[in-house]
Amino acid sequence: MIDIRRVGHATFTTPDIERQLAYYSDALGLIVTDRSKDRAVLATRSGLEAIVLERSDTVDLTRLAFQAAPGTDLGAFARELSGHGIKSEKRSGITPGVAEALVFTDIKDTVLEIYSGYAFANDDGKQAVVTPLKLGHVAHRVPDVQKVVKFYTDVLGFRVSDWRDDTFAFLRCGVDHHTVNFVIDTAPKLHHIAFEVADWAELHRSNDFLAKNDVRLVWGPGRHIIGHNIAAYHRNSDDVRVELFCEMDQMKDEALGYFDPRPWHQDRPQRPKTWPKDTLRNYWGFGSHGTFPGYP
Repeated sequence: MIDIRRVGHATFTTPDIERQLAYYSDALGLIVTDRSKDRAVLATRSGLEAIVLERSDTVDLTRLAFQAAPGTDLGAFARELSGHGIKSEKRSGITPGVAEALVFTDIKDTVLEIYSGYAFANDDGKQAVVTPLKLGHVAHRVPDVQKVVKFYTDVLGFRVSDWRDDTFAFLRCGVDHHTVNFVIDTAPKLHHIAFEVADWAELHRSNDFLAKNDVRLVWGPGRHIIGHNIAAYHRNSDDVRVELFCEMDQMKDEALGYFDPRPWHQDRPQRPKTWPKDTLRNYWGFGSHGTFPGYP
């Protein structure tokens, strides 16, 4: 089974690439590493590619890239995929940082790009108020959560961190509590994307900066109960929900099997589990005193 280590970049189509480029570079502080008339690649200032924008008439998440362990034999993984009845192909020149990737479609029709080698982007030296560390996770609405989770665990080697009853799954591929989320919904579509920032102070500063630039929060900040990250959500001009977060649970030792101890954990130790259906969204902050309509 392939050893996927982290989420790489997400590719979005947009009818207004210039406006989205301004949002990701000016509001979120990403740097442009490659640009053509109909395409742009953006990376964090720590050198990790995060977003690819492509011009189109519609707004959609079209592709999602993951980095496997360095030295991974992509040919062997292609043969493994074939055993699952999945067709794949090698493609080159994915982004400035990804020279080669194995490309195939997952069970929910998202194109996945799996790569092992990566070249870090250079910082352009410009100052920014918001400086995300990385693209942290991507969440999807899907009609059959169990089926999608089985694909990601059996084929891609993800581990289940937590369930909220049987309708919301949190999966990890590295130390972070979740890299992909899947929530049940009759209409499959993107739920949100999330960027990690350094700490609570930067999250606070980011919220003020976004508000001053007429980017209003959807809700937050608050500390989630499942995953325990402090999070605040807004929408960009393409109506994509974007989360900024910090202090997410981490499982630093898979053999120990518990998340790194934190004073706000409900359990001692905090291990992967199925949380009750009535588990509140937040430990504190908006959503910590009951349910509210329109979310998830």
